[in-house]
Amino acid sequence: EVQLVESGGGLVQPGGSLRLSCAASGFTFGTYDMSWVRQAPGKGPEWVSGINSGGRTTYYADSVKGRFTISRDNAKNTLYLQMNSLEPEDTAVYYCVRDMPFVAGGYDYWGQGTQVTVSS
Repeated sequence: EVQLVESGGGLVQPGGSLRLSCAASGFTFGTYDMSWVRQAPGKGPEWVSGINSGGRTTYYADSVKGRFTISRDNAKNTLYLQMNSLEPEDTAVYYCVRDMPFVAGGYDYWGQGTQVTVSS
């Protein structure tokens, strides 16, 4: 059974940092591209960042470029998202998702999400 379990969310002041983790199990983690998607209150899902299976190629939404860093440790089956210079607009539930092979923008498994709240 595929499982994606996020952790590391919380309440942080503007300008602060958080590191999200996603523990993956039930599949060969190192063979799949992975992404982070967030959903703010009252809005639809927004893709945030992606990383290829080997971890060498990364992608970012313009809204987070230069502030967020995606990475992965295939030996530990874990995906990360380092978030710096957080802004109130970053408040959302953050989901770890598995990319569907050969389907751009398609995700076949989602974690339960972790809440990130940026507020003073």
